[in-house]
Amino acid sequence: MEQASIELRHRLHRLWGSVAAGWEAHAAYADRRGAPVTSRLLELARPRPGDRVLELAAGAGGVGLAASDLVGPAGEVIISDVATEMTAIAARRAEALGRRNVATRDLDLEAIDEPDDSFDVVLCREGIMLVPDPDRAAREIHRVLRPGGRAALAVWGPRSHNPWLGIVFDAVADQTGEPVPPPGIPGPFSLDDAERFARVLTDAGLTAVEVGEVDVPYTASSAGEWWTRTVALAGPLAQRLASLPGPAAADLRDRAESAVAVYDTGAGLTIPGVSLVAGATKS
Repeated sequence: MEQASIELRHRLHRLWGSVAAGWEAHAAYADRRGAPVTSRLLELARPRPGDRVLELAAGAGGVGLAASDLVGPAGEVIISDVATEMTAIAARRAEALGRRNVATRDLDLEAIDEPDDSFDVVLCREGIMLVPDPDRAAREIHRVLRPGGRAALAVWGPRSHNPWLGIVFDAVADQTGEPVPPPGIPGPFSLDDAERFARVLTDAGLTAVEVGEVDVPYTASSAGEWWTRTVALAGPLAQRLASLPGPAAADLRDRAESAVAVYDTGAGLTIPGVSLVAGATKS
């Protein structure tokens, strides 16, 4: 791997670690909002009692915690993330829930430090689109799955169907005069085409690939709540916003909140959101 690619990966890993506090603060909300996606992931992956399950790029670990109910005490769920700060959050949540069949590990989605053929199920909610090389990540998922194993992954759908985040990107680009994400940085819409998403999985050797849409609307009591929460969970973007001078940051926020006001129902905001959810198997 070229030195520039290595440095990019290290930078991204540090950035995700730096926003872990926001993920912990909003973990319950992220799980509530992501519940339809998690339900579909588990439906496609079919974790069974006694299965060994791996959640990748887990953040606060909501999907893995949900899977732990299905595999039972004879099964095992490994909740992993590339950022130690994230896996620490998942470990605390698992301990608080008394999930003795859950363990955590620091694992890189593009270089999973686990043996070949070692998991019955691999899960990933909104992680594979954020790595520099999703094709490599998909090959790693194929490698660690046992023959007959099932994978289920989710990514964000088209940007035009996700104004809850697209509005933030537009506001930042207008304020700074620079594209969001910047060139060379993987963004949340990098796999927003269903055919492209499916091709990444099939090219990795996975079979029976199916991709469908799941509606994931974003609700908030106010534009201020939407802004605060979205920025806290925005990964690399969060640091970029934090670096802006005070007046510029305030102007950007005003611009974004004005744009999102169109989704005010009178009882709060309801902003459209769509995820693409894929299921696949290893023959």
